[in-house]
Amino acid sequence: MRLLIIEDDPEAVAYLVKAFREAGHRADHATDGLDGYALAREGAYDVLIVDRMLPKLDGLSLIRSLRAQAVATPVLILSALGQVDDRVKGLRAGGDDYLPKPYAFSELLARAEVLARRRTAPEAAEATAYRVGDLELDRLSHRVHRAGREVALQPREFRLLEYLMRHAGQVVTRTMLLEHVWDYHFDPQTNVIDVHVSRLRAKLDRGFERPMIHTIRGAGYMVRADEPRSA
Repeated sequence: MRLLIIEDDPEAVAYLVKAFREAGHRADHATDGLDGYALAREGAYDVLIVDRMLPKLDGLSLIRSLRAQAVATPVLILSALGQVDDRVKGLRAGGDDYLPKPYAFSELLARAEVLARRRTAPEAAEATAYRVGDLELDRLSHRVHRAGREVALQPREFRLLEYLMRHAGQVVTRTMLLEHVWDYHFDPQTNVIDVHVSRLRAKLDRGFERPMIHTIRGAGYMVRADEPRSA
């Protein structure tokens, strides 16, 4: 399990990072809301652990911004604000779980593991259609539309786009694509992924100013709908 801890208390951060790593998990951290937002958008995390009271961008605003960008990574909110109204606000902002401080690490670990398991639910539970911005993919009819216009894709291109849209707002690595779209393992440095992504981009973006597939340098690819640039 790979976690991102967004917490401004250095002692709390050090404790959590050490405890999660000792439990066999990978834990990254950010100490303010803006850095946490950037990492959460571009990192392939299984669970985000977010403190409510953060500098630069508070926890609830951070979560709302992630959800607005179609980042679906499960969020566990940690906060000294533990009243019912506080928990309701956290969940309505897009949090998946809420744990008041002080807490026992064993409970935090168990809750994080539950959220991670939910994220890796069986294929049968997946949606039959995906939408990101003006891009739509229907798994049953095997049709793709952008802004109402049909985009003709080859079977491999369709599977590639389906996997990217299923993980919209998250970084998808080349290795992940090789394993889930091509169903085999080989050198992740091969350019087969880049060639197929380039062809897919050309089809999706023809006639549009805003790209749908973004290259995350040194990491992989991400599908997201960016807001139009202001004049």
